Amino acid sequence: MKAAIFEAYRGPLEIRSVPDPQCPADGVILKVEACGVCRSDHHGWSGVDPDVALPHVPGHEFAGTVLAVGPGVRTFRVGDRVTAPFILACGDCPDCRAGEPTVCNHQHVVGFSGWGAFAELLAVPRADFNLVRLPDSLGFAEAAAMGCRLTTAFRGLVDRADLKPGEWLAIHGCGGVGLSAVMIGQALGAQIIAIDINAEALAMAKALGANVTLNPSTLEDTALAVREVTGGGAHVSIDGLGITATIHNSVRSLRKLGRHVQIGQPLGQHASPPMPLLETVYARQISILGTRGIAASRFSSLLGMIAGGRLDPARMITKRIALSEAGAALKAMDGYTGVGVTVIDRMNA
Repeated sequence: MKAAIFEAYRGPLEIRSVPDPQCPADGVILKVEACGVCRSDHHGWSGVDPDVALPHVPGHEFAGTVLAVGPGVRTFRVGDRVTAPFILACGDCPDCRAGEPTVCNHQHVVGFSGWGAFAELLAVPRADFNLVRLPDSLGFAEAAAMGCRLTTAFRGLVDRADLKPGEWLAIHGCGGVGLSAVMIGQALGAQIIAIDINAEALAMAKALGANVTLNPSTLEDTALAVREVTGGGAHVSIDGLGITATIHNSVRSLRKLGRHVQIGQPLGQHASPPMPLLETVYARQISILGTRGIAASRFSSLLGMIAGGRLDPARMITKRIALSEAGAALKAMDGYTGVGVTVIDRMNA
Protein backbone atom coordinates (compact mmCIF):
# COMPACT_ATOMS: atom_id res chain seq x y z
CA MET A 1 0.00 0.00 0.00
CA LYS A 2 0.96 3.66 -0.30
CA ALA A 3 1.55 5.63 2.88
CA ALA A 4 2.90 9.05 3.88
CA ILE A 5 5.79 8.31 6.22
CA PHE A 6 8.42 10.40 8.00
CA GLU A 7 11.73 9.12 9.37
CA ALA A 8 12.80 12.22 11.30
CA TYR A 9 10.77 14.60 13.43
CA ARG A 10 9.82 17.60 11.32
CA GLY A 11 11.23 15.74 8.34
CA PRO A 12 9.51 15.32 4.98
CA LEU A 13 6.50 13.04 4.57
CA GLU A 14 7.41 10.75 1.70
CA ILE A 15 4.90 8.66 -0.21
CA ARG A 16 6.22 5.10 -0.18
CA SER A 17 5.06 1.57 -0.77
CA VAL A 18 4.99 -0.20 2.59
CA PRO A 19 3.68 -3.66 3.56
CA ASP A 20 -0.08 -4.00 3.87
CA PRO A 21 -1.27 -4.31 7.49
CA GLN A 22 -2.31 -7.73 8.75
CA CYS A 23 -5.98 -8.16 9.65
CA PRO A 24 -6.44 -8.68 13.41
CA ALA A 25 -8.48 -11.73 14.37
CA ASP A 26 -10.93 -9.44 16.18
CA GLY A 27 -10.62 -6.56 13.73
CA VAL A 28 -10.85 -5.37 10.16
CA ILE A 29 -8.80 -3.85 7.40
CA LEU A 30 -10.18 -0.58 6.09
CA LYS A 31 -9.68 0.96 2.70
CA VAL A 32 -9.11 4.53 3.87
CA GLU A 33 -11.34 6.86 1.84
CA ALA A 34 -10.57 10.11 3.68
CA CYS A 35 -8.51 11.35 6.63
CA GLY A 36 -8.42 14.71 8.38
CA VAL A 37 -5.20 16.62 9.00
CA CYS A 38 -5.26 17.65 12.65
CA ARG A 39 -3.02 19.74 14.90
CA SER A 40 -2.45 16.58 16.94
CA ASP A 41 -0.80 15.12 13.83
CA HIS A 42 1.42 18.20 13.82
CA HIS A 43 2.36 17.49 17.46
CA GLY A 44 3.40 13.95 16.52
CA TRP A 45 5.33 15.09 13.45
CA SER A 46 7.10 17.75 15.54
CA GLY A 47 8.32 15.19 18.07
CA VAL A 48 6.49 16.55 21.10
CA ASP A 49 4.10 13.59 21.52
CA PRO A 50 5.88 10.88 23.54
CA ASP A 51 3.87 8.05 21.95
CA VAL A 52 5.23 8.57 18.44
CA ALA A 53 8.20 6.41 17.42
CA LEU A 54 10.10 6.68 14.15
CA PRO A 55 9.55 5.89 11.36
CA HIS A 56 5.92 6.90 11.53
CA VAL A 57 2.72 7.22 9.52
CA PRO A 58 0.37 9.84 11.04
CA GLY A 59 -3.38 10.23 10.69
CA HIS A 60 -6.22 9.51 13.12
CA GLU A 61 -9.37 11.16 11.68
CA PHE A 62 -10.35 8.47 9.21
CA ALA A 63 -13.34 7.08 7.39
CA GLY A 64 -13.34 4.15 5.02
CA THR A 65 -14.75 0.92 3.67
CA VAL A 66 -14.26 -2.48 5.27
CA LEU A 67 -11.99 -4.52 2.99
CA ALA A 68 -11.32 -7.60 5.14
CA VAL A 69 -12.83 -8.99 8.34
CA GLY A 70 -11.17 -11.12 11.02
CA PRO A 71 -12.81 -14.39 12.11
CA GLY A 72 -13.77 -13.00 15.52
CA VAL A 73 -15.80 -10.07 14.16
CA ARG A 74 -19.58 -10.48 14.43
CA THR A 75 -21.24 -7.18 13.49
CA PHE A 76 -19.36 -5.86 10.46
CA ARG A 77 -19.01 -7.09 6.90
CA VAL A 78 -16.88 -6.36 3.86
CA GLY A 79 -18.20 -3.23 2.15
CA ASP A 80 -19.50 -1.51 5.30
CA ARG A 81 -18.87 2.25 5.45
CA VAL A 82 -17.31 3.02 8.83
CA THR A 83 -15.28 5.27 11.08
CA ALA A 84 -13.98 4.87 14.63
CA PRO A 85 -12.77 6.93 17.57
CA PHE A 86 -9.06 7.65 17.45
CA ILE A 87 -8.78 5.99 20.89
CA LEU A 88 -9.34 2.29 20.19
CA ALA A 89 -10.23 0.68 23.51
CA CYS A 90 -10.01 -2.93 24.66
CA GLY A 91 -13.73 -3.24 25.42
CA ASP A 92 -13.14 -5.53 28.40
CA CYS A 93 -11.40 -3.60 31.21
CA PRO A 94 -13.32 -1.98 34.11
CA ASP A 95 -13.22 1.44 32.42
CA CYS A 96 -14.63 0.10 29.15
CA ARG A 97 -17.30 -1.92 30.94
CA ALA A 98 -18.27 1.21 32.89
CA GLY A 99 -18.80 3.09 29.61
CA GLU A 100 -15.58 5.13 29.73
CA PRO A 101 -13.35 3.67 26.99
CA THR A 102 -11.47 6.94 26.46
CA VAL A 103 -9.55 6.20 29.68
CA CYS A 104 -8.97 2.52 28.87
CA ASN A 105 -5.63 1.35 30.26
CA HIS A 106 -5.06 -0.82 27.18
CA GLN A 107 -5.96 1.77 24.55
CA HIS A 108 -4.37 1.95 21.12
CA VAL A 109 -4.28 5.48 19.72
CA VAL A 110 -4.43 5.48 15.93
CA GLY A 111 -1.62 7.49 14.39
CA PHE A 112 0.28 7.81 17.68
CA SER A 113 0.89 4.51 19.48
CA GLY A 114 0.87 2.89 16.04
CA TRP A 115 0.83 3.82 12.38
CA GLY A 116 -2.14 5.84 11.26
CA ALA A 117 -4.44 6.60 8.36
CA PHE A 118 -2.24 8.73 6.07
CA ALA A 119 -2.26 5.51 4.07
CA GLU A 120 -4.41 3.48 1.70
CA LEU A 121 -5.12 0.76 4.29
CA LEU A 122 -5.59 0.71 8.07
CA ALA A 123 -6.02 -2.14 10.56
CA VAL A 124 -8.62 -1.54 13.27
CA PRO A 125 -8.56 -4.03 16.18
CA ARG A 126 -11.53 -4.98 18.38
CA ALA A 127 -13.89 -3.92 15.63
CA ASP A 128 -17.14 -4.90 17.32
CA PHE A 129 -16.37 -2.51 20.18
CA ASN A 130 -14.68 0.31 18.27
CA LEU A 131 -16.14 0.60 14.77
CA VAL A 132 -19.01 2.95 13.95
CA ARG A 133 -21.22 2.36 10.92
CA LEU A 134 -21.72 5.50 8.81
CA PRO A 135 -25.07 6.46 7.29
CA ASP A 136 -25.14 6.51 3.48
CA SER A 137 -26.09 10.19 3.63
CA LEU A 138 -22.75 11.17 5.19
CA GLY A 139 -19.78 11.39 2.83
CA PHE A 140 -16.36 10.02 3.73
CA ALA A 141 -14.74 13.47 3.71
CA GLU A 142 -17.45 14.82 6.02
CA ALA A 143 -17.01 11.85 8.36
CA ALA A 144 -13.26 12.49 8.43
CA ALA A 145 -13.95 16.16 9.16
CA MET A 146 -15.81 15.02 12.29
CA GLY A 147 -12.58 13.30 13.23
CA CYS A 148 -11.30 13.93 16.72
CA ARG A 149 -12.32 17.58 16.63
CA LEU A 150 -16.12 17.44 16.35
CA THR A 151 -16.29 14.28 18.44
CA THR A 152 -14.04 15.60 21.21
CA ALA A 153 -15.89 18.92 21.30
CA PHE A 154 -19.20 17.03 21.46
CA ARG A 155 -18.10 14.94 24.42
CA GLY A 156 -16.55 17.97 26.12
CA LEU A 157 -19.67 20.12 25.87
CA VAL A 158 -22.43 17.51 26.10
CA ASP A 159 -21.06 14.74 28.30
CA ARG A 160 -18.49 16.56 30.45
CA ALA A 161 -19.71 20.17 30.80
CA ASP A 162 -23.45 19.44 30.37
CA LEU A 163 -23.93 22.70 28.46
CA LYS A 164 -27.50 23.99 28.77
CA PRO A 165 -29.63 26.17 26.44
CA GLY A 166 -29.14 29.85 27.20
CA GLU A 167 -25.81 29.41 28.96
CA TRP A 168 -22.80 31.42 27.85
CA LEU A 169 -20.05 29.38 26.19
CA ALA A 170 -16.59 30.91 25.72
CA ILE A 171 -14.34 29.24 23.14
CA HIS A 172 -10.65 30.10 23.38
CA GLY A 173 -9.09 29.15 20.04
CA CYS A 174 -11.10 28.77 16.83
CA GLY A 175 -9.20 26.02 15.08
CA GLY A 176 -11.00 22.83 14.11
CA VAL A 177 -12.05 21.93 17.65
CA GLY A 178 -13.11 25.51 18.43
CA LEU A 179 -15.22 25.80 15.31
CA SER A 180 -16.73 22.41 16.13
CA ALA A 181 -17.60 23.75 19.57
CA VAL A 182 -19.27 26.78 17.98
CA MET A 183 -21.53 24.53 15.89
CA ILE A 184 -22.35 22.25 18.81
CA GLY A 185 -22.99 25.17 21.15
CA GLN A 186 -25.28 26.75 18.57
CA ALA A 187 -27.15 23.45 18.15
CA LEU A 188 -27.61 23.23 21.93
CA GLY A 189 -28.99 26.77 22.17
CA ALA A 190 -26.04 28.33 24.01
CA GLN A 191 -24.85 31.92 23.67
CA ILE A 192 -21.36 31.79 22.22
CA ILE A 193 -18.25 33.96 22.46
CA ALA A 194 -15.53 32.90 20.00
CA ILE A 195 -11.99 34.09 20.78
CA ASP A 196 -9.00 33.99 18.44
CA ILE A 197 -6.21 36.19 17.07
CA ASN A 198 -7.01 35.12 13.49
CA ALA A 199 -9.62 37.41 11.91
CA GLU A 200 -10.54 34.77 9.30
CA ALA A 201 -11.15 32.18 12.02
CA LEU A 202 -13.37 34.65 13.88
CA ALA A 203 -15.32 35.36 10.69
CA MET A 204 -15.89 31.64 10.20
CA ALA A 205 -16.94 31.26 13.84
CA LYS A 206 -19.46 34.06 13.35
CA ALA A 207 -20.83 32.35 10.23
CA LEU A 208 -21.19 29.09 12.16
CA GLY A 209 -23.23 30.69 14.94
CA ALA A 210 -21.05 32.65 17.38
CA ASN A 211 -22.95 35.56 18.95
CA VAL A 212 -19.81 37.54 19.86
CA THR A 213 -16.22 37.40 18.63
CA LEU A 214 -13.16 38.73 20.46
CA ASN A 215 -9.59 39.19 19.27
CA PRO A 216 -7.14 39.01 22.23
CA SER A 217 -4.53 41.01 20.31
CA THR A 218 -6.81 44.05 20.65
CA LEU A 219 -7.67 43.49 24.33
CA GLU A 220 -5.86 44.33 27.54
CA ASP A 221 -7.46 41.44 29.45
CA THR A 222 -9.33 38.77 27.47
CA ALA A 223 -10.84 37.04 30.49
CA LEU A 224 -12.15 40.33 31.87
CA ALA A 225 -13.65 41.17 28.46
CA VAL A 226 -15.54 37.85 28.45
CA ARG A 227 -16.85 38.49 31.96
CA GLU A 228 -18.04 41.96 30.97
CA VAL A 229 -19.84 40.73 27.82
CA THR A 230 -21.55 37.90 29.70
CA GLY A 231 -22.49 39.84 32.80
CA GLY A 232 -20.29 37.91 35.20
CA GLY A 233 -18.53 35.27 33.13
CA ALA A 234 -19.17 32.28 30.92
CA HIS A 235 -20.98 29.28 32.36
CA VAL A 236 -18.75 26.99 30.30
CA SER A 237 -15.38 27.79 28.75
CA ILE A 238 -13.10 25.62 26.66
CA ASP A 239 -9.43 25.90 25.80
CA GLY A 240 -9.03 24.57 22.28
CA LEU A 241 -5.29 25.22 21.92
CA GLY A 242 -3.52 23.81 24.97
CA ILE A 243 -1.22 26.79 25.57
CA THR A 244 -0.73 28.57 28.88
CA ALA A 245 -2.27 31.88 27.80
CA THR A 246 -5.52 30.32 26.57
CA ILE A 247 -5.74 27.98 29.57
CA HIS A 248 -5.49 30.98 31.91
CA ASN A 249 -7.94 33.05 29.86
CA SER A 250 -10.44 30.20 29.80
CA VAL A 251 -10.30 29.56 33.54
CA ARG A 252 -10.41 33.24 34.46
CA SER A 253 -13.27 34.02 32.08
CA LEU A 254 -15.72 31.83 34.01
CA ARG A 255 -18.45 33.03 36.32
CA LYS A 256 -18.99 31.58 39.79
CA LEU A 257 -19.53 27.80 39.65
CA GLY A 258 -18.49 27.80 35.97
CA ARG A 259 -16.99 24.79 34.15
CA HIS A 260 -13.65 24.86 32.31
CA VAL A 261 -13.10 22.09 29.74
CA GLN A 262 -9.53 21.33 28.66
CA ILE A 263 -9.66 20.10 25.06
CA GLY A 264 -6.38 21.41 23.61
CA GLN A 265 -3.46 19.11 24.40
CA PRO A 266 -0.91 20.90 26.65
CA LEU A 267 2.59 19.81 25.66
CA GLY A 268 6.15 20.88 26.44
CA GLN A 269 6.33 24.10 28.44
CA HIS A 270 2.52 24.25 28.54
CA ALA A 271 2.05 20.84 30.19
CA SER A 272 2.26 22.24 33.75
CA PRO A 273 1.02 25.84 33.66
CA PRO A 274 0.71 27.86 36.88
CA MET A 275 -2.94 28.04 37.87
CA PRO A 276 -4.68 30.99 39.58
CA LEU A 277 -6.39 28.69 42.09
CA LEU A 278 -7.28 31.29 44.73
CA GLU A 279 -9.12 33.56 42.30
CA THR A 280 -10.88 30.79 40.39
CA VAL A 281 -11.15 27.27 41.81
CA TYR A 282 -11.25 28.40 45.43
CA ALA A 283 -13.05 31.76 45.37
CA ARG A 284 -15.40 31.29 42.40
CA GLN A 285 -15.64 27.52 42.95
CA ILE A 286 -15.20 26.61 39.31
CA SER A 287 -14.81 23.07 38.01
CA ILE A 288 -11.94 21.93 35.78
CA LEU A 289 -12.85 19.09 33.43
CA GLY A 290 -10.65 17.12 31.09
CA THR A 291 -11.83 15.47 27.90
CA ARG A 292 -10.14 13.43 25.20
CA GLY A 293 -11.84 11.54 22.42
CA ILE A 294 -15.24 9.90 22.49
CA ALA A 295 -16.71 6.43 22.93
CA ALA A 296 -17.92 4.63 19.83
CA SER A 297 -21.28 4.23 21.58
CA ARG A 298 -21.76 8.02 21.65
CA PHE A 299 -21.50 8.45 17.89
CA SER A 300 -25.20 7.66 17.52
CA SER A 301 -26.18 10.89 19.31
CA LEU A 302 -23.75 12.95 17.25
CA LEU A 303 -24.83 11.32 13.97
CA GLY A 304 -28.44 11.93 14.99
CA MET A 305 -27.76 15.67 15.28
CA ILE A 306 -26.18 15.60 11.82
CA ALA A 307 -29.09 13.64 10.33
CA GLY A 308 -31.52 16.09 11.90
CA GLY A 309 -29.78 19.06 10.26
CA ARG A 310 -28.53 20.52 13.55
CA LEU A 311 -24.85 19.95 12.67
CA ASP A 312 -23.08 19.92 9.31
CA PRO A 313 -19.40 18.87 9.39
CA ALA A 314 -19.07 19.81 5.70
CA ARG A 315 -19.19 23.48 6.73
CA MET A 316 -15.81 23.12 8.45
CA ILE A 317 -13.99 21.72 5.42
CA THR A 318 -11.96 24.46 3.77
CA LYS A 319 -9.43 22.37 1.86
CA ARG A 320 -9.41 18.91 0.24
CA ILE A 321 -6.00 17.55 -0.69
CA ALA A 322 -4.17 14.48 -2.00
CA LEU A 323 -2.09 12.22 0.24
CA SER A 324 1.04 13.63 -1.41
CA GLU A 325 0.13 17.08 -0.04
CA ALA A 326 -0.09 15.95 3.60
CA GLY A 327 3.45 17.03 4.47
CA ALA A 328 2.83 20.58 3.27
CA ALA A 329 -0.41 20.65 5.27
CA LEU A 330 1.44 19.69 8.46
CA LYS A 331 4.19 22.23 7.81
CA ALA A 332 1.56 24.95 7.40
CA MET A 333 0.44 24.28 10.98
CA ASP A 334 3.68 25.79 12.29
CA GLY A 335 1.60 28.96 12.48
CA TYR A 336 -2.00 29.53 13.53
CA THR A 337 -3.09 31.12 10.26
CA GLY A 338 -5.14 28.29 8.75
CA VAL A 339 -8.92 28.29 8.88
CA GLY A 340 -11.24 25.31 9.09
CA VAL A 341 -10.41 21.67 8.46
CA THR A 342 -8.18 20.11 5.82
CA VAL A 343 -9.17 16.63 4.61
CA ILE A 344 -7.17 14.17 2.54
CA ASP A 345 -9.68 12.59 0.16
CA ARG A 346 -7.39 11.27 -2.56
CA MET A 347 -5.43 8.51 -0.88
CA ASN A 348 -3.73 7.17 -4.03
CA ALA A 349 -2.41 10.53 -5.31
